[in-house]
Amino acid sequence: MSNFDPNAILRGAQLTIVGAFRALQNPGLFKYEHYQQAAIAVCAGILIRLLIALPIVTVKVFLWIASMFVNFEAATWDIQLVGGMDFVAKSVLQLPFFLMSLMRYITPTLDHMFMDSLQWVDQTYISKHISEDPNTLRAMYYPNLRMYSTHGDTSKHKKPADAALTFLYRYGRRATMSLAIYMLSYLPFVGRFVLPAASFYTFNNAVGPIPATIIFGSGVFLPRRYLVVFLQSYFSSRSLMRELLEPYFSRIRFNKEQKRSWFHDREGLLFGFGVGFYVFLKIPLLGVLIYGIAEASTAYLITKITDPPPTPAYSEKFAESQVRWTNKHEFLRLPLANLDDHRLETNNEGQDVKGAGKLPGKRFS
Repeated sequence: MSNFDPNAILRGAQLTIVGAFRALQNPGLFKYEHYQQAAIAVCAGILIRLLIALPIVTVKVFLWIASMFVNFEAATWDIQLVGGMDFVAKSVLQLPFFLMSLMRYITPTLDHMFMDSLQWVDQTYISKHISEDPNTLRAMYYPNLRMYSTHGDTSKHKKPADAALTFLYRYGRRATMSLAIYMLSYLPFVGRFVLPAASFYTFNNAVGPIPATIIFGSGVFLPRRYLVVFLQSYFSSRSLMRELLEPYFSRIRFNKEQKRSWFHDREGLLFGFGVGFYVFLKIPLLGVLIYGIAEASTAYLITKITDPPPTPAYSEKFAESQVRWTNKHEFLRLPLANLDDHRLETNNEGQDVKGAGKLPGKRFS
């Protein structure tokens, strides 16, 4: 079964809803500290809107002044210029999403929200199975994961400031490439094939040559604006998942190849989960608040696609054991009604390590 099959994408979208519902049930999200952070988030949302609107307003003021000397009544290029700048800022460069993601490196609120939500998921699991034999239940995620440092060995891993610079470099490279492709799409004759070709290149490895060819053929006839939104939704949902999973990966250390394989083995489900929240993130002003809910929901997601971690002292081979999602097929076949209640037998060979307690004979709850 392909890692990017429709069933995996649908299950990811379902987890978006279930995870958000689980997160909003956590009374800890409504503590005074989070009310304060929510107010800050709304203010940040307003600031983001102002930062994006500033250059557009500047152009509008310039055009208004110029209109005193030049007659623009018969012209449409000024309207197209302002509309084009707004589209480039929001859909090509993805500035609102970039500014929301940058907040992670400014304040630890999102990391705390992830860990608080993970603790709530564990507590909910215990309360749901309180009448059952404790030996048949899975191990907890929060108690051991909270023991891990988010910085790790700084001689081997990036410092927080370096991680922020890496994020800025990654965004700058992606924004430059997106802008270049968008500009190339205006070339005469060959321009109409630029975005469809980019779509084929992007999806060939993910879904295979036949679906990618269909996307290419459809893209030739679709308006440029729709293709840009389609491509950027795909890339932005992937970037969103990388940012939302950062609290997990900042503690459980994967090397570059392991991390790539981890994402590849779960890419369909992660796309469905990420694109669901990405759509809601585009709501004006409330996007930053929804980003926080997405982070809290990711804690629920982690308990479905990974095993409970051991203590740091016995974590040497844990990352390697998590690269493959061993119960993927069983989990994707679960009925939606049993997504929370059903528990599956899992093969934990080699994971019964000291310091972790007995790792679960059953994973899903």
